Amino acid sequence: MSIDLQGTDLNKFILVGDKILIKPKTSSNKTRSGLFLPPGVQENEKIHSGYVTKVGPGYPIPGNTDDEPWMGNENLKYIPLQPKEGDLAIYLQKSGFEIQYNREKYIIISHSSVLMLIRDETLFN
Repeated sequence: MSIDLQGTDLNKFILVGDKILIKPKTSSNKTRSGLFLPPGVQENEKIHSGYVTKVGPGYPIPGNTDDEPWMGNENLKYIPLQPKEGDLAIYLQKSGFEIQYNREKYIIISHSSVLMLIRDETLFN
């Protein structure tokens, strides 16, 4: 199931907690040996890759434990996540949720679904 969103600015998206927004990397329709793959084969793969577009604030931890828990805590702090915008992420497809934004596909996954990150600092220099 996919959610179709319309808008003009992706920066208005706010991810919650340990969620990561990924733009899937377009993959080739050919194998290394030159065989063409039928449509739908790549969606069934367990592991996918894509570029990190936005990252949530991280895992929440309480800032002040002196107050009663039922009173609420305005000093909430977060443990930041490893991914940064622009990283290439290798992730588990089954744990992601697909959204369409301005006719482009994005995947929302949790931090625990990321298997590996590839960060190339020279891309931004």
